[in-house]
Amino acid sequence: MADGDDAVVGEVFGALGSCMEDRPKLLILYASQTGNALDAAEQLAREADLRGCFVKLFSLDEYDPVSLPYESAVVFFVSTTGQGDTPDSMKGFWKYLLQRNLSHHWLEGLPYSVFGLGDSGYQKYNFVAKKLDRRLSDLGAAAIVEKGLGDDQHPSGYEAALDPWMTSLWNMLYNLNPKFLPNGPDYVTSSKQSIGQPKFQVRYHVIDKMDSQFSYCPASELKQKEMQIETTRRMAPRKFSRHKDRPDCFLKLVKNQPLTKEGCGRDVRHFEFEFVSSVIEYDIGDSLEVLPGQDPASLEAFMQRCNLDPEAIITVYPVDTKTCNDDHATVDPIKLKSFVELTMDVASASPRRYFFEVMSYFATASHEKERLQYFASPEGRDDLYQYNQKERRTVLEVLQDFPSVNIPFEWLVQLVPPLKTRAFSISSSLSAHPKQVHLTVSVVTWTTPFKRKRSGLCSTWLSKLDPEHCIYVPVWFTKGSLPPPPPSLPLILVGPGTGCAPFRGFVEERAIQSANQDVAPVVFFFGCRNEESDYLYRDFWLSHAEDGGVLSQTKGGGFYVAFSRDQPQKVYVQHKIREHSKRVWKLLSEGAAIYVAGSSTKMPSDVLSTFEEVISKESGAPREAAVRWLRALEKAGKYHVEAWS
Repeated sequence: MADGDDAVVGEVFGALGSCMEDRPKLLILYASQTGNALDAAEQLAREADLRGCFVKLFSLDEYDPVSLPYESAVVFFVSTTGQGDTPDSMKGFWKYLLQRNLSHHWLEGLPYSVFGLGDSGYQKYNFVAKKLDRRLSDLGAAAIVEKGLGDDQHPSGYEAALDPWMTSLWNMLYNLNPKFLPNGPDYVTSSKQSIGQPKFQVRYHVIDKMDSQFSYCPASELKQKEMQIETTRRMAPRKFSRHKDRPDCFLKLVKNQPLTKEGCGRDVRHFEFEFVSSVIEYDIGDSLEVLPGQDPASLEAFMQRCNLDPEAIITVYPVDTKTCNDDHATVDPIKLKSFVELTMDVASASPRRYFFEVMSYFATASHEKERLQYFASPEGRDDLYQYNQKERRTVLEVLQDFPSVNIPFEWLVQLVPPLKTRAFSISSSLSAHPKQVHLTVSVVTWTTPFKRKRSGLCSTWLSKLDPEHCIYVPVWFTKGSLPPPPPSLPLILVGPGTGCAPFRGFVEERAIQSANQDVAPVVFFFGCRNEESDYLYRDFWLSHAEDGGVLSQTKGGGFYVAFSRDQPQKVYVQHKIREHSKRVWKLLSEGAAIYVAGSSTKMPSDVLSTFEEVISKESGAPREAAVRWLRALEKAGKYHVEAWS
C-alpha cells in the first residue's frame, strides 16, 4: 500500500476514533434489595446496546458520587424497602447527596431520570424514588423524563410502567443529544439475532475425592453445611451482603405446634428453636432470616430436564474479570447439586421476562421459538403475565412447557431467580427464653386463576419439619422495623393475625422487667377471624391481661380483640381502637409510642387513618392537625410499622 493510502486510512481511523470519543455515555445506576432494580437496570442497558447507545452500569455502592456532575446523563433505578427505607447499597450515596455543603448548582444541567420499584400495598409507596428525584432536582439536575414508578401490585408488575417509560426516555434522550442515539430513537440493531455470551462461566473439575469428608457427628455435619452455604453464596451471581454468605448460626427445631383449628382454612404454626452452640444476642422486634430447603424431587427433575450431572464438581465465576472479586477467586469447588440446591430457586419463584428471551434463542421447535419471542416482546407483556406471574409458574414448569429448549448451565446460573432467605418477626424474648428463638408462621397457600394449588416455599417447608428428626436450620439475625422500647415508654400495640408475633416478645420482655422495676402501661389491639378457630396465643394474652399483668387495666393497660367474622358485621382492629379512643388518647397524651405489625394490604393505612380520627375527636383539633401530630410522632421515633405482603 502506498504511503498516501496509509495516510488516508490513518485519517479515516483517526476520524472514527475521534467520533467514538465524542459519543456520550449513558450512566445507569441501581440500588437493589431483592433484585428487581438490578433486573430493570440491566434491561435498560440491553435496550441501549441494541440502539447503539454507549452505557456504563454500576451499583450505587460501586460508584463515586463525586463524579456525578461530570456525567453526560444518568438514569437511576431504585427500590423502596420496608417502610420507605433505602436499599443497603444506596445508603452511602444518599448520605453524600444530603451534605449541606452541596449547592443548588452542584448538578446544574445534568440530565437525569429516576425509575422507582415499589409496592403500592405499603404506605410509603416508592418513597425512595420520590425523595431521590426531589433531591436531584434541588441540586440543579434536569429531568429527562418524568420519574417512572413501577408497582408490584399492578397485574403486569413493574414492567407495566417500565416499558412506556423507556420508550419516552429514548425519545427525550435523542431530543436532548442525538449523539446518544446516532441512528435515531427507534432504531434497533440487527445484532438482536444474537444474545451474546452469559456473564458467568462454569469450570468443571476432576476430583477423585472431596476434601470435606467429615466423620458422622452433628458438629461436623453442621460445619460441612456451613461451608457449603458460604461457598455457594460467594459464587452465586446475585450479590448477597458480605455478612450474609455464612449463616449466623444453625438452630435446632424443638417444637412445631399448630395454633389454628384444623379445617378452618388457615394454618398458623408456632415454632421453637434452640441454639446449638453459643447463644446469639437478639432484641425483641428483631427478625430471623431462614434459608429454606427445596423439594428433592423438584431438584432432581430440574437437573434431569437440563441434562445436568448433580455429582459434577464446579466453580462459578464472572466472565468479566473486573467484577471477579476476591470472593470468587478463593472459593473451593462445590458439587453442582449443592450449588443448585442452595442458590437457585427452581420450583418456587417465577422467571423474569429476559429468561423467555434467552429461551427463544435455544428453542429448536419453531412454534416454541415464536411463542417465546412473543412473550419477550412488549406486545406480549400482558399475555406473559397471565401465563407466568399470575399463575406463578416456576422455572421448572416453564422449561417443561418448552421441551425443545436446552439452555446451557452458564445461562441458567445467570437467569434462574436466586434462592432467597425468608424473614420472620421473632415472637419471643431472649430474657424469657435464654436459649431459644420462637417464630409465628402462617403457612402460605393459594389457588391460581386456572385452579392450580400453590404454596409458599419457606412456610410450607417449615410446616413439614418434624422435631423428632433432629432438624438444624441455617439462619441470620437482622434488625427489624420495630425497635425495642425502654420500660418507661407507654405502648399502643396493633397486631392482627400473625402481626401479633413481635408483640408476644414485647409482652414477655415487659413482664420480666416488671418483676424488679416500674414499667409503663401496654395496650394491645389484636384481631382474628373467629374466636374458636384462629385466636392465636389466646391463653398467653389472657394471662397477661389478668390483674397485675402487663396488659391488665389495673396496670393502666388493656387487651382488646376484634373477631372479624363472629357476627354479621365485620369488626376489625380499627373498630376497637375507635371504641377505646379515650384510653388511646390518654396514653398518647402521656407520650406513648405506637407499634403496628401485620399485613401490608390495607391494614396499616386504615389503622393510621383511625388514629388520625381518634386524635381529632378526643383533642378537638381539626383532622389536618391530627395528621401533622402523627407525622411529628413518627419523626420522633414513636410510630413504627412492620408490614409484609
